[in-house]
Amino acid sequence: MIPFAVCCKRVCFRRFYRRKLQTAAFAVLSRVARRGALLLFVCILLSGCRSRQDGPGPSIEFTRVPPAAEDGPDKLDIIEGRVNGAHPGQRIVLYAKSGTWWVQPLVVEPFTTIQPDSKWTNTTHLGTEYAALLVEPGYQPPATINVLPTREPGMLAVASVKGGGPGSSVSKFLAFSGYEWRIRNAPSSRGGAMNDYDPANAWTDSNGWLHLRMAKQSGKWACAEVSLTRNLGYGTYSFVVRDISHLEPAAVFGMFTWDYAGEDPNHREMATEITRWGDPASKNAQYVVQPFYSPANVARFDAPSGVLTHSFRWEAGRVSFRTVRGAEGGNGALAVSEHVFTSGVPTPGVETIRMNLYVYSSGVPLQNGAEVVVEKFEYLP
Repeated sequence: MIPFAVCCKRVCFRRFYRRKLQTAAFAVLSRVARRGALLLFVCILLSGCRSRQDGPGPSIEFTRVPPAAEDGPDKLDIIEGRVNGAHPGQRIVLYAKSGTWWVQPLVVEPFTTIQPDSKWTNTTHLGTEYAALLVEPGYQPPATINVLPTREPGMLAVASVKGGGPGSSVSKFLAFSGYEWRIRNAPSSRGGAMNDYDPANAWTDSNGWLHLRMAKQSGKWACAEVSLTRNLGYGTYSFVVRDISHLEPAAVFGMFTWDYAGEDPNHREMATEITRWGDPASKNAQYVVQPFYSPANVARFDAPSGVLTHSFRWEAGRVSFRTVRGAEGGNGALAVSEHVFTSGVPTPGVETIRMNLYVYSSGVPLQNGAEVVVEKFEYLP
């Protein structure tokens, strides 16, 4: 018979070793669980990375496509689109095909900015096809390429479209003073509000004179604008304009340069503008080199009634504005107003001359619409 004390010791030893075995087993299981959890976490992380890499990348679509032209390098039109999935700093590079692919709009200004709403707009020389590349900062596009790349370092997406194909926007044109002009059909935010434009508000009469009109449509004013389809650069630009004394304070008639290209926020804009900016007591005209909010960039004056010739001479670092009475703008004509700007004068790019008639939204509202007649436009190098 085993003594009671010995029996108790055996029971205690069994319990002690059972606890040791349970503790060791728990430690082993804990290590296995931790390793399994870590392995599971790594798998999830890798799976997430793979899903992001394997997901759809950025893409480009066109919303406005110029017509096709075999001999279009001397003509300009507007091209627009949007990017899905672009990141800050990325930009668009445009190409037009005329035999080979040519970077647009200029070799020295090959980038198109993507706006915060993912849209992009620029000018392009005409071609038979058009292409857009989404690129990273630092990407250096070649001036010409024979074949569009599908993927290369720094390039994230590419899209191309035939000129004038399905979905292309069809611009309307008119001939005036020996030049071809595109008639605006898209809204713009000039004048402190969004103005609508109707191609029917721009036409030429039997004299060959240009008419720009503002007329109400469905209770809202529709405006007018025309833009030259080629850029001319340095030189003298003149406009013979019939009586503008009838214009209401809210009406704005502008003769100006404008450039979509490059990264200049002022778009190479220089202008003669006939307007009181909604204030009946204000002078009715001004010369301006943008930005207008710099006092040195604006010269206000009073434009009298009758036919006037407005002109500006654009040179390197200098632009000289002049307004004279009558249709003869030669040096012997008596000047109504003159002003020279030598600060902030832009250099040429792919700017085009434009004329528009639109509504200024502040001050006295427009009551009766308006019409402006331009007898002649002339450019001298």
